Amino acid sequence: MRGVRATLPASARDEKSRAIAVQLLALPALARAKTAALFWPMEGRNEIDLRPVDASLRERGVRVAYPKTDVDTGALSFHFVEQPAAMCAGALGVCEPGESDPAVATDPLDVIVVPALAVDPRGHRIGYGAGYYDRALARLAPPAVAVAVAFDFQLLVELPNTPEDVPVAFVVTESRTLTT
Repeated sequence: MRGVRATLPASARDEKSRAIAVQLLALPALARAKTAALFWPMEGRNEIDLRPVDASLRERGVRVAYPKTDVDTGALSFHFVEQPAAMCAGALGVCEPGESDPAVATDPLDVIVVPALAVDPRGHRIGYGAGYYDRALARLAPPAVAVAVAFDFQLLVELPNTPEDVPVAFVVTESRTLTT
C-alpha cells in the first residue's frame, strides 16, 4: 500500500486531501467537538494533509492536539499545540509537539483522527506496524471518537486484525464516510 500511495501525484494527493477535509469537517462528531487530535503529514510518504482541517477547527475555537511518540515505552501521547508550524521532527521523523506544549489529560479529547495505510469498513486499520495508535485508542476511545482517514484506494474489503487492534468508529475518504 505504501508503494501504491507513493505513485500518487502531488496534485492528486492535494485534491483528495481537500475532499477528505470537507468530509471530515462535516462529520457530526467533529462539528460539535471542543477538542480534537490530528496528525501532521509525514514528508515524502504522500500522507493525507489535514492542515486545512487544523485551520478550520482553530477558527471555530477547537483546541487541536498532535501526537508525540515515546519510543522507549511505546506510548503515544497527545499535546495541545498552539503553533503547529513550530513542531519539530521527533524520534521517528514525524513532526511532534514541543516540550512546552501541554499534554492532554486522559479524557478531554472529543475526536482522534488516525492515519492508515489501509482500512476496512469494520474500522480495522493497518498503520506502520508499531501499534502506537492502537495502544492510545485503547486508553482514550471511547469516550473520544476515533476516525480513520484514507484515500479511497486504501479502503479494502477486509483486513486481518488481532485482539490488540482497536477499530475506529468512522472511516472518512474523499468520497464517503462510513460508520463502522
